[in-house]
Amino acid sequence: MSKLLSFAMVVCFATLGSAHAAITVTDDMGNQVTLAKPAQRIISLSPHVTEMIYVAGAGDRIIGTVKYSDYPAAAKNIPRVGDNRQLDIERILAMKPDLLIVWMHGAYERQLEMLHNSGIPYFFSEPHKLDNVAETLLKFGSLFGTEKQAQVAAAEFRQQVQQLNSQYQNKSKVKVFYQVWGKPLYTLNDSHIVSDAIRTCGGENIFGKLATTAPVVGTEAVLQESPEVIITGDSKNQAVSGVEQWKTFPTLLATKNNNLISIEGDLVNRSGPRIIEGAKLICQALDQARQKRDKTMAQPQGKK
Repeated sequence: MSKLLSFAMVVCFATLGSAHAAITVTDDMGNQVTLAKPAQRIISLSPHVTEMIYVAGAGDRIIGTVKYSDYPAAAKNIPRVGDNRQLDIERILAMKPDLLIVWMHGAYERQLEMLHNSGIPYFFSEPHKLDNVAETLLKFGSLFGTEKQAQVAAAEFRQQVQQLNSQYQNKSKVKVFYQVWGKPLYTLNDSHIVSDAIRTCGGENIFGKLATTAPVVGTEAVLQESPEVIITGDSKNQAVSGVEQWKTFPTLLATKNNNLISIEGDLVNRSGPRIIEGAKLICQALDQARQKRDKTMAQPQGKK
C-alpha cells in the first residue's frame, strides 16, 4: 500500500509540475523568452504582430498596441501606446503587461531598453521568409497557451505556401522591381519577406542584393535594370497608385507590356498571415507577365 501511495504522490507532483512548467521559446533575434505561465496581458508593438496574435488565438488578451494596428476590425478598439517611432512608456508600465511583442525595425530601441530594465519579458518579431510566419504562429501558441489554434493556423499557412511553391517556383524567372514608396523611391532587398514571396513566385528582385533592407534607389537605376514587372505596395487611402509614375517611360519593359501592378500594401509589407494573400497576387501578376512574354516570343519576327 505504501508503495502505491508513494507512486501516486510522485504522479501527482509530476502533473502539478508540468501544469506550471515555464514556457521558453526563441525569438527572431535569437533570444530566449521565458514566461512562468501563458501570457494574459499582451502589448503588441507592430501591426503585423497584432494580426498574428489574433490568428494564434489570443486577440482578446491584447491590452495595448500601436498606430496602424487596424486588422482585424476588433484591433481598432485596442488602446494605443504609441507608434513605430515613439512609445508612451508610462502608459505601457501602468498597463502592467506580462509580455511585449516587438518589431525589430521600430525606431524606439532606447525606450525598449527602459522597458527591458523594468523586467517585462519581450519577444522580437521579424519574419524574413514566408515559413517564418508559420513558425511564429507556433511560438505564439506556446506563449499564449493556444497551441491547438496556432497549430491549425500554421498548418493552413504552410499548405498555401507549398501550393504556391509547387505551382510557380520552378517557372522561368521574371525580373521584378518592388516599390514601397515613390518619393523618395524606396524598395526592399532580399532580406525582407516580400522578396521571399517574389522568389516563391519564380521572380527575381532586381535590387535584392543591396545591403540595406529598405534602400532608396534612383529612377535611372530602375530603368537600367529594365524590370519585366513593377509592383507597388499602395496604401488603402492612396489617391494615386505608385505605378502611375512609370507610365511616363513607354520603353520600359514593364510599361511596354502593361505589367504595372498595384497591390494593397498591408498584404505584402506586413510580415503577418495576410502576406499569403499578397503572395498569391504577386504570383498571378508574374505568371501573366510570363504568358505575355511567351506569346511575344512565339510570334514570327516582323509581326511583333
